[in-house]
Amino acid sequence: MRRDYHRWHSPRLHRDMELLVFGHAGAKVLMFPTRDGHFWEYEKLGVVASLADKIEAGHLQLWCIEGLARETFYNDASHPSDRIRRHVAYEEYILNEVMPLMARLNWNDCTIAMGCSLGAFQAASLAFRHPHLFRKLVAFSGRYDLTMRVEHFDDLFGGYYAEDIYFHTPTHFLPGLACGWRLEHLRRLDIVLTIGKEDPFLDNNRHFSRLLGEKGVGHQLHCWDGRAHRAAAWRQMAALYV
Repeated sequence: MRRDYHRWHSPRLHRDMELLVFGHAGAKVLMFPTRDGHFWEYEKLGVVASLADKIEAGHLQLWCIEGLARETFYNDASHPSDRIRRHVAYEEYILNEVMPLMARLNWNDCTIAMGCSLGAFQAASLAFRHPHLFRKLVAFSGRYDLTMRVEHFDDLFGGYYAEDIYFHTPTHFLPGLACGWRLEHLRRLDIVLTIGKEDPFLDNNRHFSRLLGEKGVGHQLHCWDGRAHRAAAWRQMAALYV
């Protein structure tokens, strides 16, 4: 399997950023890591290996990027306004640095946004605000509202709220979304959500599914046995749904 490493200094993030690319051709899969994950996480967890046949056959090319969770949502030393501002800069890096590189190195017109746990939120947030850039969203074990409190998971903004948080939270902006152009592109997306029946984010996923249904956005919501919030489950999910 072809494996390429890229690193450059991002002018938007003012730091070096790294990523790994697996495969030589096929649909481009933009892969967001979990909260504590890095660009090498999906290789270490065996998710890349679970897709090896599709990668080697030229059906998929995986783009595994750095997550920056500790500089954004989980940076407790930073004010919540700075956390969301850093996340916006991170997305600008993806849109203006990573995705142009993807287009230059692979002309396939299909791009898939994919992530697990916090990565599922990041993939969904980006794809739902820029649906014309993607053909598919695959999100495993996600929480689609970082302001909600459930079990030991707290509001990641500590009660702070602003326009940027609203527009980066799918379950917040979807109910009021009336843009025909964006809705049309959302309805063209192949959307796959998975969640464990014992996952604390189950109700949030069901709520997200209801909102999508109310907007006429087709999607699949798969509820797996147990918590299913771990690498063993994600490897199986990836093989089935990516």
